[in-house]
Amino acid sequence: MALWNDKDKDSTPAAAPAPARTHPVSELHPRAPEKAPEPLAAEPKRPPARPEAKESLIAAELTIEGRIEGTGNVRLAGRFKGDVAVQGDVSIDPGARVEGGVQARTVVVGGELTGNIDKAKHVDVLQTGVVVGDVKAETITVAAGSRMRGHVEFGWGEVDSMRPASRSSTPGA
Repeated sequence: MALWNDKDKDSTPAAAPAPARTHPVSELHPRAPEKAPEPLAAEPKRPPARPEAKESLIAAELTIEGRIEGTGNVRLAGRFKGDVAVQGDVSIDPGARVEGGVQARTVVVGGELTGNIDKAKHVDVLQTGVVVGDVKAETITVAAGSRMRGHVEFGWGEVDSMRPASRSSTPGA
């Protein structure tokens, strides 16, 4: 007599019950085959300085001549000849070369800039940066090892009116 069949006290041997299934849950409740995950939208390798602004990139393999204007951020990794005037941030990557003026909220120079920086809230010249031209900004940070040649004005508040009213108070003048 089988222990699992207490209800059936018959003398005939009961058929052995089917063994319990040890299959994974997915076999007990079949579902549609899994789809491959959808690719995520291309994300920049580094977050933009301002999350609300988009970043445009001139890649290292490109050489472009012209003018860049707009409201977003621009990252230059290649060679660019012309002026850049944006309401966002401009980043010149190490190895990049820019010939022309730059007007932006923040300018980061890691490559070479031959031209003036004007009307910037902040300029950051990295260790690999080279600036040949005049710089007018509210604040500036210059890393050891960087190179600059030109006239620099900073700390005067509003960048549009940076020149002091009188220079005659300078000793020895």
